[in-house]
Amino acid sequence: MTQLISYVNGKYVPSDQASLPLNDLGIVRGYGVFDYLRTYNRVPFRLREHVQRLQKSAELIGLSLPWSTEEIEGITQETLRRNNLPEASIRLIVTGGSSADFITPPEQPSLVVIVTPVAQYPVEYYEKGVKVVTVPIERFIPQAKTLNYISAIMALQQAKRANAIDALYVNQQSHVLEGTTTNFFVFRDSQLITPKENILNGITRNVVLELAKNRFEIVEQPIYYSDLNSCDEAFITSSTKEIMPVVQIDDLQISNGKPGEKTQLLIDLFNNYTSLGQV
Repeated sequence: MTQLISYVNGKYVPSDQASLPLNDLGIVRGYGVFDYLRTYNRVPFRLREHVQRLQKSAELIGLSLPWSTEEIEGITQETLRRNNLPEASIRLIVTGGSSADFITPPEQPSLVVIVTPVAQYPVEYYEKGVKVVTVPIERFIPQAKTLNYISAIMALQQAKRANAIDALYVNQQSHVLEGTTTNFFVFRDSQLITPKENILNGITRNVVLELAKNRFEIVEQPIYYSDLNSCDEAFITSSTKEIMPVVQIDDLQISNGKPGEKTQLLIDLFNNYTSLGQV
């Protein structure tokens, strides 16, 4: 197997030798942000948007970044080049850096870029659809993609026990917000409905809205849990899952237990879009 290379604070090193100091705030306090993207045709998909979201996440938690957008993009491209994978997953991580007292952020944060092969989900997930569950959880600073994934990990453990692929967060107002690593959409008649507030601004979500805008009426508004039984179709989106049909939410069957035609249309549009190199 080819040795993978990661970027850590100015150095390109074998991934199995990459490390951060034990007093790094990402380790001792979970203080940091990250972003994830993948390649299509060996080209990073929407790299500029992912870097900008990383910067926005850092801003929201008060983490100063000394690198420009172009510098982060350049480091990402170079790390990708050194790995020479057919298709790659790319993780950009910024932590608070090494702290003398284990809590005060230093002037210099840590920057890590990890490149790995793309992991594919089973084809049957897209052909037959998947099950998700709901959990009464609200993320801390949902607009930021932070290293704090305790609630997500606990929610995914609950989903796994229910033989579900993901868990959807539901707030105190009974709004179904988003998944642990996904955005959430439903179709009701010709309307494509997705939450807009108190969620992470998903890059794949934005691409779906671009592809759908001339075909469906797009409504960005809260989705109430009680309204799920009147939905015709549902799906989740992310860089890893792309567009994945949802046919069951908790005990509720969606779209007669099979992926809907509108969802399939969007899947086809998305696959065509990425296969043509429009990244």
